[in-house]
Amino acid sequence: MQAIVHKRYGGPEVLVSREIDRPGIGDGDVLVRVHAAGLHIGDVFGVRGSPFPVRFTSGLRGPKLGVPGFDIAGTVEETGRSVTRFAPGDEVFGCCSWPSSGACAEYARADENKLVRKPSGMSFEQAAAIPTSASAALHGIRDAGRLQAGQKVLINGASGGVGTYAVQIARALGAEVTGVCGPSNVELVRSLGAHHVIDYTREDFTQGTARYDLILDNMENHSLAQTRRALAPDGTLVLMSGTGASGVALLIRLIRPVVLSPFVKHNLRRPYSNPNRKDLEVLTSMVEDRALRPVIDATYPLPETAAALRHIEAGHARGKVVVVIDGRHGTDGSAAAGAGAAGADR
Repeated sequence: MQAIVHKRYGGPEVLVSREIDRPGIGDGDVLVRVHAAGLHIGDVFGVRGSPFPVRFTSGLRGPKLGVPGFDIAGTVEETGRSVTRFAPGDEVFGCCSWPSSGACAEYARADENKLVRKPSGMSFEQAAAIPTSASAALHGIRDAGRLQAGQKVLINGASGGVGTYAVQIARALGAEVTGVCGPSNVELVRSLGAHHVIDYTREDFTQGTARYDLILDNMENHSLAQTRRALAPDGTLVLMSGTGASGVALLIRLIRPVVLSPFVKHNLRRPYSNPNRKDLEVLTSMVEDRALRPVIDATYPLPETAAALRHIEAGHARGKVVVVIDGRHGTDGSAAAGAGAAGADR
C-alpha cells in the first residue's frame, strides 16, 4: 500500500511517499481502507520526536513505523475474529493504532472500540476531522471543566482545531460562551454559537472586568497568574496547550498548575484526552442533532502530507487540516491544498 513514512525524526521534510505492507490485524482489530486522515499538532510532535516524551510511544532512537496520523475515516476492509460491531463495507471513523499503524496510508489498523459508524450525511473529510480534537474539547469542557448550564465559559484559541469544537460543545451544554480569536475569525467563532467574541488584537481578556466560571485555554499565551485574574472566585482553568516550551521549561509548564491547584482557590487542571468509543458516539449524536459541525481549513492530497503538517506547525490552521487518501481531494467543499486562512489561531 502507499503510505507517507519517515525513517528518522525531524521536520516535515523527512517524510517520503513509499510502498509498505498493509498492517496485519488481531482478533479485536479492524482493517480500514482510509479515505481521509485528520491531522493536528500532536502529529507534528510525532514526526519531530519532540517534545522528547513522545518518543516513549513512537520509539526512543527512531520511529517504530514512521507513518504519521491518529484520526481516520474510511471503509471497513476486514475484521478480526472477535469483532461484532462492524462488517466489511461499513463506513467508520475514529483512531488508528498509532504508532504501529498510522493514518496517512491507504490502510490502517484500529481497535474495534476506537471506531464508530460515520453519519450518512457527513463526508469522510468531515468525519476524519472529529476524533482527537473534538474528544479533547469534550473532555476539557464536560469532564475537566465540569461545565454546568448557565455558567460563563471563555475559550482562548476559539478558532483552532480544539477551540471550534469547544465553542459548540459549551453552547450545547447551555453555557454563556465567549470566544477569543484573531480578527479574521471573529465571524466564524460567532457562527459556531459564541455569545461574545474577543478579538485578541484589540482586547486582552486577562485585563478586562469579566469573570468566568471556566476558562479553556488552548493557547497558554499568558502567564498562569494573568489568566487566573479572569476567573470567578471558585472558577476552573483547563489548560490544553503543549506547545511553546521545551525541555525542563516544558516539564515545569505542564506540572506546575497541577501541583499548585490544591493550594489556591481556583481549580487548575491539565486533562489527558484519549478518544474512546463512548465519547465518539456522544459526538456522533451531536453531529446528527446539528449541535456540532467540523470546521475544515484545508485539505491536502496524501503526497502533500508534509505541507499539511507545516501549515499546522505554523499555527495558522483555522479549524482542522485533513489529508485525503483516495484522490477525492476537496470533495467536501473545503479549501484547496495550502489555502489556509492566514492569521488564524491554533
